Amino acid sequence: MKSTNLWRCLICASSLAIGAASLVPTARAQQSSPAPSNAASVVKAEAYVSAEPVARGKEFQAAVVVKIAEGYHMNSHKPSDAYLIPTTLTPQPPAGIKVVDTVYPPGRNKTFPFSPDKPLNVYSGSVTLRLRLTAGADAALGATTIPITLRYQACNNSACLPPVKVPVSVKLEVAAAGAKSRPVHSDIFSAGAGY
Repeated sequence: MKSTNLWRCLICASSLAIGAASLVPTARAQQSSPAPSNAASVVKAEAYVSAEPVARGKEFQAAVVVKIAEGYHMNSHKPSDAYLIPTTLTPQPPAGIKVVDTVYPPGRNKTFPFSPDKPLNVYSGSVTLRLRLTAGADAALGATTIPITLRYQACNNSACLPPVKVPVSVKLEVAAAGAKSRPVHSDIFSAGAGY
């Protein structure tokens, strides 16, 4: 009777060891290609303005610095195929603030396991998207906010999250025409900054 119980325990122990060993490759595979999380945990966006304060009648810039989690990417503003969702900024400036241009940096061509023969044009790591704006003579004086919608689709090497629209706000101070203004965030707005 005792020898039968001992034999059963040995069989159970070996089954557990085999089962545990078979889980190791699965765990490693999941670590190398993590399942997509929610968009908020994959992409972080912060907005900056180039001048403080912004004087009426002057051009200024706003930048949205996007940080993409390691192992993920998002399509550039000009993706490789028409069916891919581009990254876009949609500003909603208040009265008196006009958008002159939206400047998207070029993406980088990268190949992925799901597209080994055709590189995709993507953003990864950190990328800076910019707006050129002007403050008109009728722009409201004082604290002003420009709401912006950042739209993107984040993917890893094996799957994509649904496309999302994330609100970002540019906060600035508008001053009278001729007011002294100083450049701020030069590391973001310098000629070489962007990607």
